[in-house]
Amino acid sequence: MKENQKLGTIMKELICFSLPLILSGVLQQLYNWADAFIIGNVDGELHLSAIGVTTTPINFFITTITGFTLGLSVLIAKNFGAKKQENIPPVLAVFSVILGGVFSVIAAGGSMLSWQFMALLHTPSDTIDLAASYIRIIFLGLPFLSVCNTYTAALRGLGDSRIPFLSILLSSIVNVLLDIFFVAKLRWGVQGAATATVLSQATMTVFIVLYGTKKYSWLKSGYRKENFCGAVVREGVRFGLPPMLQSSISSLGGLVLQDFMNRFGTDTVTAITTAYRIDTLVMLPIVNLGSGISTTTAHSYGAGDEMRTRRTLAAGTVLAIVVSLLLTGIVIPTGGKIIALFGAGATAVAIGSAFFRRIACFYPIFGLTTAFRGYLEGRGDLVYSSIAGMVSLAVRIIASYVMEPYFGNMSIAYAEMLSWVCLLIMYLLRFAKRRKAG
Repeated sequence: MKENQKLGTIMKELICFSLPLILSGVLQQLYNWADAFIIGNVDGELHLSAIGVTTTPINFFITTITGFTLGLSVLIAKNFGAKKQENIPPVLAVFSVILGGVFSVIAAGGSMLSWQFMALLHTPSDTIDLAASYIRIIFLGLPFLSVCNTYTAALRGLGDSRIPFLSILLSSIVNVLLDIFFVAKLRWGVQGAATATVLSQATMTVFIVLYGTKKYSWLKSGYRKENFCGAVVREGVRFGLPPMLQSSISSLGGLVLQDFMNRFGTDTVTAITTAYRIDTLVMLPIVNLGSGISTTTAHSYGAGDEMRTRRTLAAGTVLAIVVSLLLTGIVIPTGGKIIALFGAGATAVAIGSAFFRRIACFYPIFGLTTAFRGYLEGRGDLVYSSIAGMVSLAVRIIASYVMEPYFGNMSIAYAEMLSWVCLLIMYLLRFAKRRKAG
C-alpha cells in the first residue's frame, strides 16, 4: 500500500508539472494554427498550402533551438536536485547570449535567401512565391525564440512550468489578435500572418525574461563578466550538443521528407502538412509528459535517489499508455473533420483522414517510447538518445522511398509508424542494459 501511495504521489507530481507544459504547447500550436486557419478561410487553399510547405524548414531551426535547450534543462534540473543552485545563473546567461547571437546571424541570412531555400525543397511552382514571402519574415523571429527557450529551459529545470505557460498564453492572445487585424482586416495575406507571429514571439520573450528574473532574482547574477568562461560553455555544450544534433539531423531528415511529400502535389501537401499541425497538437500531452519524466528523473538522479527515478518511470509509463489510448480514440473519427475546418478541399480532407486512420493506431507505441526516452535523458543518457533518434530517422526516410511504389502518399504514415517501433526497441534495449549493469 505504501508503494502504491508513493507511485500515486509521483503520478500527481508528473501531472502537476506536465499540465502547464501541455497547456503551453496547446497554446503554442493554436497560435501556429491561427496563421493557417485565418489564411485558409480568408485567402484560400493555395495560401494555406504555402504556409504548410514552410512548416518543416521552419521546424528545422526551431527544433535545433529546443534540442539544445532541452539539454540545458536537464543540466539545470540535475544541479537543482543536487542543491547546486549557484551553477544555474551562469548557464542561463552565457547561452542566452550565445544562442541569441548565433540565430541573429542565421535570421539575416535566411531572410535574404528565402526564395532559394524554398526552391531547394522542390516547392510547387504555384506556392513558392507565397511561401518565400512568409518564411522571409518568420526567420526574423528566431533570435527571440532562442532567448525565450533558454529561459524556458532554466525555469523548467527549476520545476517551474507556470511562467513558460503564462508567456505562451500572452503570446497566443497577441498572435491571434494581430492575425485578425493584419490578415482579415488589412488583407496582408501570408506576410501579415508572418508579421503577427514574429511580433507575438518578441512579446513572449520580453515577458519571460522580465517575469522570470523578477520571481527568481538570483538568476540575474549569471550576467557577471566572470561567468562568461570556458568551463560554463563546455558544460552546457556537453549536455546541449547531443540533443541539438539529434534534433537538427531529424529536422534535416524532415526536409528530405518534405521534398518527398512535395512530389505528390498540392493536395497531398495541404492534407499532410495540415494533418501534422493537428497531430503535433494531439501528441502534446505525451511529449510534455516525457518532459515531466525527464525533469523529475533528473531531480531524483541528481539527489542520488535511485528508487525514486525508477518509480518515476513506472508512473510515467502508466500515464503515457492511458493518455495515448485516449488520443487514439479521439483522433481517428475526428481528424478529417478538423482538417476541413482549415479550408482544405475535399481531396485534401480525404487524404488527411486516411493518414489519421493509419498513424493514430500507433500512438501507444509513441507514448511508451516517450516515457523511456524521458527516463534515460533524465539520467543524462543524452548521447544514446540522440543516436537512437538518428537511426529512427534513417529508418523513416528509407522506408518512405521503399514503400512509395506500394502505398503512394500513405507511405508517409507507414514509415513514421515503423520509425516509432524502431525507436522503442532501441530504448528498451538500452534500459535493459543499464538495469543489468546496476
